[in-house]
Amino acid sequence: MVNSPVEGTAAQLMDEHGVDSSVHRARQVTPALLREADLVLGMEKSHLLALARLAPEASGKLFLFDKWCEARDIPDPYRQQRPAFEHVYAMIDRGVRSWLPYLR
Repeated sequence: MVNSPVEGTAAQLMDEHGVDSSVHRARQVTPALLREADLVLGMEKSHLLALARLAPEASGKLFLFDKWCEARDIPDPYRQQRPAFEHVYAMIDRGVRSWLPYLR
C-alpha cells in the first residue's frame, strides 16, 4: 500500500527494540528503483523472481534476505497476532546480522 506507514504491531515491536520506523512509507518497486540500488534483499524466493522479471538487468544484485542463514523465506505476519510478528522480527534480526560482514 503505497505511502502507508509501518503496520501498527510491527512499529510497536520495532520501537521496543530501538528501531525508529516513524518516517518509513511504503513505495512501489519500479525498474528504475531496482537499477539504482546497490543491493536488493527479498524476503521470499517468489519476490526475487518477480523482481528479476521486472528488471532483468538487476538480477545480479537480488538476494534472499535469509541467504547466509538457512536460505528460508521470511513470512509476512500481516494480520496475524503479535507472536507471529515477534517470530518474524527474530528472523529479520538474524538475517541483518548475517549480512553485516558482507556490507562493511
